[in-house]
Amino acid sequence: MSMMGNSAGTNVLGEGASEEKGEHARLASFVGAMAISDLVKSTLGPKGMDKILVSMGQGNHVTVTNDGATILKSIYVDNAAARVLVDISKAQDDEVGDGTTSVVVFAGELLRQAEQLVNQKVHPMTIIQGFREACTVAKAALEAEAIDNAGNDEAFRADLLNIARTTLSSKILTHDKDHFAKLAVEAVMRLKGSGNLEMIQLIQKAGGSLKDSFLDEGFILDKKFNVGHPKRIENAKILLANTPMDTDKIKIYGARVRVDSMSKVGEIEAAEKQKMANKCEKIASHGANLFINRQLIYNYPEQVLMSRGVTSIEHADFDGIERLALVTGGDICSTFDDPGGSKLGTCDLVQEIMIGEDKLIKFSGVAKGEACTIVLRGASSHVLGEAERSLHDALCVLQSTVKDSRILPGGGCPEMVMARAVDELAAKTPGKRSLAMEGFAKALRMIPTIICENAGLDSSEIVSQLRACHADAAVRSNMGVDIITGETGDMVKNGITECFRVKQQILLSGTEAAEMIIRVDDIIKCAPRQREE
Repeated sequence: MSMMGNSAGTNVLGEGASEEKGEHARLASFVGAMAISDLVKSTLGPKGMDKILVSMGQGNHVTVTNDGATILKSIYVDNAAARVLVDISKAQDDEVGDGTTSVVVFAGELLRQAEQLVNQKVHPMTIIQGFREACTVAKAALEAEAIDNAGNDEAFRADLLNIARTTLSSKILTHDKDHFAKLAVEAVMRLKGSGNLEMIQLIQKAGGSLKDSFLDEGFILDKKFNVGHPKRIENAKILLANTPMDTDKIKIYGARVRVDSMSKVGEIEAAEKQKMANKCEKIASHGANLFINRQLIYNYPEQVLMSRGVTSIEHADFDGIERLALVTGGDICSTFDDPGGSKLGTCDLVQEIMIGEDKLIKFSGVAKGEACTIVLRGASSHVLGEAERSLHDALCVLQSTVKDSRILPGGGCPEMVMARAVDELAAKTPGKRSLAMEGFAKALRMIPTIICENAGLDSSEIVSQLRACHADAAVRSNMGVDIITGETGDMVKNGITECFRVKQQILLSGTEAAEMIIRVDDIIKCAPRQREE
């Protein structure tokens, strides 16, 4: 009887809702977050492994990737804390484009330290306070470590190349990283600091090897000209449109027309045709000599436009047409009544080119001179997909570096510098907060440790050597993990360089995410509301 009374007293939540309290909830959230961190841990660093993601949906789509954000985006996670980590990797991807694995691993390591402290009866708020102070000190140490070569163009370009190489070295492009680093740096330098990565288009064409990838100025559209059109247009004036051009016949499907004789059908068709002809006249009156439409163009309107000297391209893919509008400086129109109101795009030359076996259309001398296209060649669509993700990371990092030109030596060096600063703070701090700070420093040191472990090196040996190298705050040390020789090495000499903004973002996002999960002491799950019959 007492059992009954007890359960009736505590169950405030409605039917189908469950609650986990205190230790249980904290354990569930810590364990979930650490599991996610362990999942991507093995992809960190130059010797990181890839994951194959197979979707069980239609067509069993396969992705082979090493990009933290891509892996986490694709997996279905039930644990609430794990979701928080998935979201920070996504935010990291949107903000700076790289460091998606590092930020998750760092947050996971912070939670591992926090779990041990909670088991030692340190209050979660004390841990958070310690982490907060440690984060501030680490950020200051990171800023002190940064090098800025913005004034010197040659040095800055060398930095950019090193950053691109470092970013690519943990990806599939590692063997051709010099080639791709040059491509990425050239593409970003063309942007002249405008920071609009939309201007750089990546096209994948299977065939050839990764080394055959090249950068082309202007814009390449993955389309062919229609039959019988000129294959080359100089001084093109381009009208971009998203409008239906497929109504010159009666469509049998979807329309019910009641008529009493066939001649009436003929009249309707003639009216439709006339309507279409009028529309084509309006389009021709804009004075363009190239009409690019997002939708289908039927033979009749194509013929009418051709007779007025307007070449047409149909079904330009959506990204393609948005980008074309940006690059050629035109507007996308859907109505054509006012020839003065719509802006035409311009470019010097539109011509058909061949890549592999495919014909594509190349727009050279576009209005926005910074636009360019990188054509990726490779063995299969999986290789190309991964190459595109890797190159995208590199482009984003370079873009961040152009905005904020500070750089850091890589290979775990900045983490060791930050860990030293945090350790010094912990030594001065009385009370249990210092335990949290020590935990923070350990979590930072885990990044070089994992880089070593993924390369099959003796991590404890190398990391303790690094600690010794970085022990003296007065002497600036650039020592980090040299994967190639398998011991510590000077990162500046080896040209292993990272972008300051990426590192800073990893530190701040990781700390914030960990803090959020440590604060949890209750998980409530609710069943969806049932429909009333």
